[in-house]
Amino acid sequence: MVEPEGAETLRERPLIVVPAGLTDVLEALGTGAYVVDDEGRIMAANTHAERLLARSAEDLVGQDAHDLLHRGPHGRPLPRTQCAMRQAFHARRTAQADEAFFARPDGSLVRVSWLITPYAVGGGESRTLVVFHPAEEPEEGRPSAEPESESLTELERLALLAETTTQLTSTLDVEEALRRLVGLVVPRLADWVIVDLITERDEVWRTLVVHVDADGGGVVRREDLQGPMPPVSEESPMPLSRALRGVASTLAGPQTYRRAPDSGIAVEQRHLFESTGMHSAAIAPVRGTRAVLGALTVGRSENPKPFAPGDLPLIEDIARRAGLALDNARLYQRQRKVAETMQNHLLPQLPRVPDLQMAARYLPAPDASQVGGDWYDAFQLSDGATALAVGDVVGHDLEAAAGMAQVRNMLRAYAWAQQESPSRIVTRLDQAVQHITDVTMATLVFARIEAAEAGQWRLTWTNAGHPPPLLISRDGLADYLTDGHGILMGTGAGAPRPDATVLLPPGSTLVLYTDGLVEDPGHTLDEGLNRLRRHAAALAHRPLSAFTDQLLHRVRPTDNDDDVALLALRTPDTLR
Repeated sequence: MVEPEGAETLRERPLIVVPAGLTDVLEALGTGAYVVDDEGRIMAANTHAERLLARSAEDLVGQDAHDLLHRGPHGRPLPRTQCAMRQAFHARRTAQADEAFFARPDGSLVRVSWLITPYAVGGGESRTLVVFHPAEEPEEGRPSAEPESESLTELERLALLAETTTQLTSTLDVEEALRRLVGLVVPRLADWVIVDLITERDEVWRTLVVHVDADGGGVVRREDLQGPMPPVSEESPMPLSRALRGVASTLAGPQTYRRAPDSGIAVEQRHLFESTGMHSAAIAPVRGTRAVLGALTVGRSENPKPFAPGDLPLIEDIARRAGLALDNARLYQRQRKVAETMQNHLLPQLPRVPDLQMAARYLPAPDASQVGGDWYDAFQLSDGATALAVGDVVGHDLEAAAGMAQVRNMLRAYAWAQQESPSRIVTRLDQAVQHITDVTMATLVFARIEAAEAGQWRLTWTNAGHPPPLLISRDGLADYLTDGHGILMGTGAGAPRPDATVLLPPGSTLVLYTDGLVEDPGHTLDEGLNRLRRHAAALAHRPLSAFTDQLLHRVRPTDNDDDVALLALRTPDTLR
């Protein structure tokens, strides 16, 4: 389908600075002419071109010439792999054709003959001049020009691009995305894959150098060729430097880097070709949505057929898809880091309570979007007792983490100011949460522990829909504290909340935890609770810090997609 008039203006155009005098030079030509930059965007056009294309200079400048103008004989957008002008543009060579079709805004086509030629403007930059005029109708029986020989058929190319899109968009892990990229390109398109990435500190890192093992057929990683790279030269016209600046794809070979090097990157490239034995390579920029992320190089050493200019559009498309996948993965990891940092700053330092040992752990979810609402807390109360809490705010995102902070801070305020039972404190908290926060639902165990008669410790708690605390004696007897259980917060039910009290034996260990420790897909909650009880009993003799670490290691399900908060407390081993 031909795009309607003005459709191209819906896309955001980059700012194009027209060099002084360029328009005057084009006007001196007696036919249609325009100039494109290194990325194929129109920089200037003469009035002959405006008239033939029925477009003003404003409509032309800043647009990708191929996307805007090039069409097949029936008016459909012309695939880049079939566009002889695009191939010549990528190869930076002069070319011409007697017949092509340019689109006008009304959907009609103008049959043209064209000539394209690149020229240098200094500073490592180049431009390409396109001259065209109306073509004569083809004579009957005259053969059409065929595109240059390419590595894959058009059907194979379309299949590869479809697979690339599916494979790369289904992961948000950078390493996994690179591994899949290698599997897509090697060996069907190349023997070697090299990925150079620009870090967030604007440093270039040769992240990946792999090739096909000629004997075993597997993929071998050349770690000796990986590592930091020299900075990107802003002036160098060499292929990798141009790609890392976001300029169009280029073919390269050993001869490309045999001249005197103009930058540190050129030195590394010469070493790469010498070490790998590649006789032909194609280098394409890897672009994200906001910046250039790096460059993709595919090379051949075993395959004797060199890359052709017709291969560049395919490799450019693969690099573009890789760039979007890597950009998403980086954004995802950045979100995860922000969320984890926020969560860790929100989680408190444990108080020092004479004769009591405490340990706490927080494990984020494997998924960035799953970081969120699990939390623990322990703090001194105004009457000298110590408060303990573990909770889970519904949701798995930054909003859940923010909601967790609200609930925790409100709980601290109520518990300090109101010297009341745990159930009464949680009732006040539940009412406030429903009216002055965005938290929809939450679960919580809130307890107070204080010294009792004869050197014992009294634990009083209430449970708002949370997994029950686990108490383990020093002899390894483990029991869940199922009393004091009430409805979760946020329901608006207003039902009375119960309290429960127990005296903790000497040397006993109390474990408060969130559901991520015991919920395992494909298994019942009872199975998870039994697994926790069994391992906690077996670890009861361990020091509290080791007990906590080992309990998490043994009990947390391997395919868990939730975060986990755990708070453990141990009473003195003997009565004072």
